[in-house]
Amino acid sequence: MISKKKLIDAALKKLDEAGIDDPRTEINHILKWVLNFDALALMNCQEVADEKAESFNHVIERRAQREPLAYIIGQQPFWTLDFEVSPETLIPRGDSETLIEALLEVRPKKDEIKSILDLGTGTGCLLLAALSEYSDAQGLGVDIAPDVIKLAERNAALNKLSERASFKLSTWADAVEGTFDVIISNPPYIERSVVGTLMPEVSHYEPHRALDGGDDGLDAYRILCSSLPALLKDDGCIIFELGLGQEKDVLEIASKAHLGKCLVKRDLNGIKRALVLEKCN
Repeated sequence: MISKKKLIDAALKKLDEAGIDDPRTEINHILKWVLNFDALALMNCQEVADEKAESFNHVIERRAQREPLAYIIGQQPFWTLDFEVSPETLIPRGDSETLIEALLEVRPKKDEIKSILDLGTGTGCLLLAALSEYSDAQGLGVDIAPDVIKLAERNAALNKLSERASFKLSTWADAVEGTFDVIISNPPYIERSVVGTLMPEVSHYEPHRALDGGDDGLDAYRILCSSLPALLKDDGCIIFELGLGQEKDVLEIASKAHLGKCLVKRDLNGIKRALVLEKCN
């Protein structure tokens, strides 16, 4: 057995030296995961079994290399749901919950939403979060990578939404048919030259295909805006995630496809994060 305090002190030093923000919070999360304890059990714990301490130290070593904690433990919460994650997909982020908040704001009559399309679904977090709010809706998520589709299907099962969620291999909307009440997407929007300068957790570990938006960060918006009006019901809406300062440029692209702004919603950091578009009359 080893004292919990000794474990924590050593881990704090290692993570602090590695430049991890708020290492104590992460350490508590790691300990709860390794020990399978809730907060109260962890508070009452004074010593840790040797094999558990070894597992804990292994996670700390990986985290000190700036590997994202979500990839290490294989899970991440989003909205009111839990998701399996892997290095094949972006880690669901709180900023992206702004898209669900925007959807609820512009479509408050939940029984009117019957169909939702998520382009570049990744873990399925946006689609499944939306379906958890709109219980009469069916959803389709598409992605370019087979392993990502399998992961999203597992997340639908994990959150008991498999009966209303399906997933399809497609390059954006190329293989999509029909029309939808809601189309949602968090496309790659980072300028190519910037991707390598992002924090190590992102630039070294997350998939660049989900980050790289081309030279100006707008390539995906151009592709999507050219194809989405044909997939959108006349009274439907499109919700895009935006990068910092991209609202004007994306609106200009959207206007060429006869799409206009319905709402722009800021995230908790005050950044314009969700752009809601509708067909222009």
